[in-house]
Amino acid sequence: MTTQIDPRDLHRLIEAGTAKVVDGSWVLDGTDMRALYLNEHIPGAVFFDIDAISDTSVPLPHMAPSPAMFAEAVGKMGITPDSHVVVYDRQGLFSAARVWWTFRLMGHEKVQVLKGGLPAWKDAGLPVTDAPPSPAAVNYAPRFNGDMIIDLKALKAELQSAIVLDARPAARFHAQAPEPRPGLRPGHMPGAQSLPAAALIRDGALKPAAELREIFDGRGVAPGKMVVTTCGSGVTAAITSMALEEAGHSGAKLYDGSWAEWGQAALDTPVV
Repeated sequence: MTTQIDPRDLHRLIEAGTAKVVDGSWVLDGTDMRALYLNEHIPGAVFFDIDAISDTSVPLPHMAPSPAMFAEAVGKMGITPDSHVVVYDRQGLFSAARVWWTFRLMGHEKVQVLKGGLPAWKDAGLPVTDAPPSPAAVNYAPRFNGDMIIDLKALKAELQSAIVLDARPAARFHAQAPEPRPGLRPGHMPGAQSLPAAALIRDGALKPAAELREIFDGRGVAPGKMVVTTCGSGVTAAITSMALEEAGHSGAKLYDGSWAEWGQAALDTPVV
């Protein structure tokens, strides 16, 4: 299954009753995306709150939820492990990739991102609504895939050999712009490569697979190489993970703590 689906193809699935649509909109500036969802969303779409469905036992933003928390949340959305899930966001392609990655982390195979997001849906003349959905709760049995994620300790051990792709804007990578979260050191991990998420996107969707393969080939991505995606807090890193999957490079690990963790001065992690 490709990582993306066209708006009209999704519309046909909705009309056939064979898709579960998820609004995964999120922004760093604190805008109430749930309120925007309630005002306007794709018919039948449920809202996935990245901050609420996360591990709050650690002082880091929107860390991946436990399998039990995820199962409870998506079960209330009426989603089963066999559901064909399609995620979108209001920007085109931003936080929807993080929700896609979270479903994949929990072993969900039939999950795609709406190509171009809500803007492309509306540009195609397809309907939106403010009517709240009323899904029937179901049981969800996750199949956690720990190979898709890496923590601080493991990354420090693999840093010399892994290909680390940093999705933050280049100015932040090169310490030419401040971090949006206070208290973090500027710069990047030793050996990391700058690959801003924006470089993988065109018109609110991933670039074609052939172009993505060329980009990743230029970064040394190859079979047998460990690839780690990272960013500011694990959201845009998921765009890189999704692009790698689209290009045929499965097996990337997302560093969930990302710079929100690595960049803390108290950790004394190496910073360039």
